[in-house]
Amino acid sequence: MHSGERGSETFGRLLRFYREQAGMTQEILGKHVGYSKSQVAMVERGERSPRGQFVEIADHTVGAQGALLLVADRELKKHGLPPWTEDYLSEERKAAALHVYQNHVVPGSLQTEAYARAVYDCHVPALDDDEIDSRVTARLERQRLFERKPRPLVSYVLEESTLTRPLGGSEVLKEQLRHILHIGRLRHVEIQVMPHTRRAHAGLNGPMILLETAEDRRLAYVEGPSGGYFVSEQPDLQELFARYGILRAQALNPDESAKLIDEVAEGL
Repeated sequence: MHSGERGSETFGRLLRFYREQAGMTQEILGKHVGYSKSQVAMVERGERSPRGQFVEIADHTVGAQGALLLVADRELKKHGLPPWTEDYLSEERKAAALHVYQNHVVPGSLQTEAYARAVYDCHVPALDDDEIDSRVTARLERQRLFERKPRPLVSYVLEESTLTRPLGGSEVLKEQLRHILHIGRLRHVEIQVMPHTRRAHAGLNGPMILLETAEDRRLAYVEGPSGGYFVSEQPDLQELFARYGILRAQALNPDESAKLIDEVAEGL
């Protein structure tokens, strides 16, 4: 048995069994649940976690009489994350390269437990304790990114303001900054800071995340207050990658950035 954030092979095999028993193709089931044929196939292989009302609709459509609901409840991890976030995390977990620009808070994949909890404590509308615990757990699991093999190429450009906003208090921020320095020492990670002193730069339109797959496919992800979306078409995709390249050239280099982060931490 294998289950995980990306889905469940057990759930997928059961879904396929009931679908075939009902004489239904993946394409037809997909029309009922709002998925493409390939997306249904990914769920059946355990490569994708069913989201939204997929399980409920599929259970009724294939006549599983609650079996899919029961297995899904046991097998599929539920972190209470919005669907667009789950879709992004699915891509992040298999990325060969990840490049992040953030201007408000420390990026999720770099956050310590205390800092992540402070971020979710500020969520509007307010989250209950169980949901905060679940989301913090999901956020910390993202740091497997730094241990994966083969190692992905990872880079960050952080506005200096993300290093000085005292989310959770000075001790929480100091621990967070030390953690950033630790991650920045990894050979496959580069962290740069965009200093307050630079009056203008290429990232003023807002944060962005760029991903590259092992098959050399490029993808960008942009998230706002109401949700996130992927950018996969030219010329918008090329423009975002070019903008990030300019950002890196405008930011402090990794050594200068580490020195600044250390100075901020020492001053807390």
